[in-house]
This record gives sequence, C-alpha cells and structure tokens, in this order.
Amino acid sequence: MKNIEQEIHRLPKDLQQEVIDFIDFLIKRRAHKKKKKAGLGWIGGLKEYRNKYNSLDLQKKATEWRD
Repeated sequence: MKNIEQEIHRLPKDLQQEVIDFIDFLIKRRAHKKKKKAGLGWIGGLKEYRNKYNSLDLQKKATEWRD
C-alpha cells in the first residue's frame, strides 16, 4: 500500500484528485452491485389469473408476442 501512496504523491495535485475520485467511483460501483439481489416480490402477483389461463394458453400467447 505504501507504493500506491508514493505513486499518488508523485502526481500533480489535479491528478491526485482524479485518482481519489476514481477510487470513490470503484467503491460506489461495488456497493451498488452488492445491493442487487433477486427480489421475489412478484410471487403471487398474478393470482387472479390462475383460473383464467393455463400453461398452454400462455405458451401460445408468448409465441404470438415473439413473432
């Protein structure tokens, strides 16, 4: 880690700030990725349609939508 600090101190002040900004960006990007978890809030969201459609109807509809 000392090598990184030494290299940063060798840079001009404006580039040092860029390095700090980039480090902040990397930290935020990683934190953002960790927050993404698959949610299961959709489960049961279509209960009212359970008796209206069967799997064959849904397959036909999906084929229509793709074409």
